[in-house]
Amino acid sequence: MNPKREKTLEAFSKLLDIMDDLRAKCPWDMKQTFESLSLLTIEEVYELNDAIIEKDYKNISEEIGDLLLHMVFYAKLGEEIQAFDMASSLEAINKKLIDRHPHIYGDVIAEDEAAVKRNWEKLKMKEGRSSILEGVPKSLSSIVKAYRIQEKVKQVGFEWENIDQVWEKVEEERAELLQAVQERDQAHIEEEFGDLLFALINYARFAKIDPEAALQKTNRKFIQRFKYIETHAEKSLDEMSLEEMDVLWNRAKTL
Repeated sequence: MNPKREKTLEAFSKLLDIMDDLRAKCPWDMKQTFESLSLLTIEEVYELNDAIIEKDYKNISEEIGDLLLHMVFYAKLGEEIQAFDMASSLEAINKKLIDRHPHIYGDVIAEDEAAVKRNWEKLKMKEGRSSILEGVPKSLSSIVKAYRIQEKVKQVGFEWENIDQVWEKVEEERAELLQAVQERDQAHIEEEFGDLLFALINYARFAKIDPEAALQKTNRKFIQRFKYIETHAEKSLDEMSLEEMDVLWNRAKTL
């Protein structure tokens, strides 16, 4: 066996042993359930995402370990109620990957990434799904969910031909939002605002921009600039005018 693979398997085996110990002896770990862990798992995913955005490879490594611990924990909980265990989870994903990659493990030809995605969606439908959108998680953030919905329907040809058409749709939705604002119909404003966001996310996808990552960068930029205002303000912010704060904001933009 490859020495690196052997080292990896030994480390994973040790993690399984530690999980057994924690579940049997640690008061906190003994109390945990699927439900109590779920929000903590989501937090760990976001921490991993932060590390990826910052290209902090040391932290990425640490966050992968934290997330892997959660997967081992869920498998332990499943084992305790005799519903599933780590082996069955691994066997299931192994089978799924082999079944969904017939261009590697079968005689299907896939010349590019787009073909792989189309085959993937077709295979999922053959597995019994009633809709191509069935696999989009309900709890995804709305921006990510919109992006995934658009990616899904693209696989069956429900897609604009070019980016100019997408921008025309953005302009159309913008005009409809402005019309709703003029009418002062709050429910209609909300609906049209959502339509405009959806169209902008679609434009981002055509422009090969990750809208979630783009917004995260803008959030970080805003936080940095506002903190500059807080740090360099000569008086309390609630005593400053917008014009005074804007002077510091523009100064922060030059840094």
